[in-house]
Amino acid sequence: MMPNEGHSQAFKNPVSVLVVVYTRDLEVLLLERADREGFWQSVTGSCELNETLYETAARELREETGINANDHNLVDWNLSNEFEIFKHWRGRYAPGITHNLEHAFGLLVPGRVSVNISPREHVQFEWVRIEAAMNRVFSWTNADALKFLVKRHASLR
Repeated sequence: MMPNEGHSQAFKNPVSVLVVVYTRDLEVLLLERADREGFWQSVTGSCELNETLYETAARELREETGINANDHNLVDWNLSNEFEIFKHWRGRYAPGITHNLEHAFGLLVPGRVSVNISPREHVQFEWVRIEAAMNRVFSWTNADALKFLVKRHASLR
């Protein structure tokens, strides 16, 4: 089943991506949400009609940060988590939708690359050490993806 199959585009699709942008030194790009002060996260977004998970990750990366996935190595980590959608965001989804399935991707960049945030979605960004990032992100799925990155990084050394 395609990520959007059976869902109207009038509502958000309960299938999304999370993209962790990071450097070799495990500095991580975090974005503060415009609609929730103090809510820090990696790049996230819902799949659109007939869009693959990879296409969603590349699009959201470009829209939220200005970073072009084709200039780097966007990798599907084959890690996914289902979570309950916060009540204050449920109105964005079709009636009865209470959970979202999020798929994690990683994007290794050569250093603190230039970032152009979308002011509609985020108010600021920071590059932070991964340990600090794990404590700052508001979502357990984001923290889970950062823990996965630590293990992945250690195994590639």
